[in-house]
Amino acid sequence: MKTFLDEAKELKEELLENRRTLHGYAEVGFDLPKTYAFVEKKLREYGYDPIPVGQRGLVCLAGKPGKTILLRADMDALPMPEENGLPFAATNGHHHACGHDTHTAMLLAAAKLLKRHEAELQGTVKFMFQPAEELLSGAKDMIANGLLEDPHVDVAMAIHSMPGQDYCRTGNICLMHNGVTNSGDGIRITIEGRDAHGSTPYLGVDAVSIAAHTILALQELIAREIPLEEASTVLVGRIEGGTTCNSVAGYAVLEVSLRTPGPAQREFLMKRIEEVAAAEAALFRGKATVERMYGGIPALVNDETLLNECISYMGEILSEEALVEVPKMGGGEDFTMVAEQVPAVFFMLGAGSPEEGYEVSVHNPKTRFNEEALPIGAAVYAQCAMRWLEEHTK
Repeated sequence: MKTFLDEAKELKEELLENRRTLHGYAEVGFDLPKTYAFVEKKLREYGYDPIPVGQRGLVCLAGKPGKTILLRADMDALPMPEENGLPFAATNGHHHACGHDTHTAMLLAAAKLLKRHEAELQGTVKFMFQPAEELLSGAKDMIANGLLEDPHVDVAMAIHSMPGQDYCRTGNICLMHNGVTNSGDGIRITIEGRDAHGSTPYLGVDAVSIAAHTILALQELIAREIPLEEASTVLVGRIEGGTTCNSVAGYAVLEVSLRTPGPAQREFLMKRIEEVAAAEAALFRGKATVERMYGGIPALVNDETLLNECISYMGEILSEEALVEVPKMGGGEDFTMVAEQVPAVFFMLGAGSPEEGYEVSVHNPKTRFNEEALPIGAAVYAQCAMRWLEEHTK
């Protein structure tokens, strides 16, 4: 008897063709006209009636009324050039360096598989194709426009392809029991000083000097105020200030990335960043204003019950060695917005380890993914959806 893995491998040629087409489009944010049109076209070919949700989001349904499981894929690329030499590389200055083209192609394949088996589904599968994950706003937009209702979603699942890590051997399903991602917030600190000629610095208030002291003080938050086991990040990734080299700077701007493993650390560090910025500015006769540039995205934590159920379902089609426990990721992920509303799980799919020749991880111009992993991801989507509905039918 064929498994979903067997059937997904039979779809490999079409799956890779879809992935490479999407890869070439490489559109960003909510501006996904070609990607959106392609996904909508494929879903109609597979027998679905796709429904627009929010800005460039798409949803379709398989099965019958009952419990509902949501399967999610993100569709947007990154605004960076592609430099990996692939024959199907994007040429528009963008790059699917986070693998969202692979996610979309895998979910399209899963949709095709589950349409074949629609009569066997003991409830509803809701397929979510979302824009703007890299802006940490696509899932939020779809939720605000009714994603989780009509029908109401009971649980949700997402897969993220990952190359360039030792544990990312092709086809591994990487499991995280104690948290998946950190929270993600972007913070802007605007420092107001007073311009003055460099020959009379005492007439000014040096915003660049205040910024330098602020940067050093922010590093102390992690070094002295956060326990080692509660790994967090306060990173000043951008600084701008002043107008000329021979003048005291009247302004400076710092942009800070804050990442924390949970809400308590996030709240504490946000408060301390505000306090440090205000105190350092006041010390040198300036003023600091702190605002959020984007965010926030809370930390993503897998639902333990659903995680263990999915491990059992995947074990029916994959070897025990393919299911590996891995450390949590430091980055942010806007699937968190779904996981805040319903029990959810998020898996990493190994798409090429350094030992296999995939030395670069995501968000890099040279990122590549081993396409041999894609049928496995498609099969896992379909297997977990089918089996969860079977186990939870009343």
